[in-house]
Amino acid sequence: MAKPKDRINIVYSTNPNFSYQTEPDEEPETLPPGQQQLKIMLDKKARAGKQVTLITGFIGKSEDLESLAKMLKNHCGSGGSAKDNEMLVQGDHRDKILAFLTLKGYKAKKAGG
Repeated sequence: MAKPKDRINIVYSTNPNFSYQTEPDEEPETLPPGQQQLKIMLDKKARAGKQVTLITGFIGKSEDLESLAKMLKNHCGSGGSAKDNEMLVQGDHRDKILAFLTLKGYKAKKAGG
């Protein structure tokens, strides 16, 4: 049964066979590296003053996001995570990540101050 937030056009029905309509959760297809517009920025908000390199703008499946994040973390020798089309790499690795992504064919640029 669908959760209340997932229901579309909620109605009350006495029909025992009634089922709610829900929106499908589909992930977009992963764009090729040349069509990705990635932004690399330094972030330390709500992280107890610790710096992380934040990569945003990835369009694609979560498996591809995870694999790219793993490659970046291995390249930088650091920890991190990937979720909601964002990748976090612990520490300030903006230059190293920018060089790695452009080498792999991604369109990436530094953003922020």
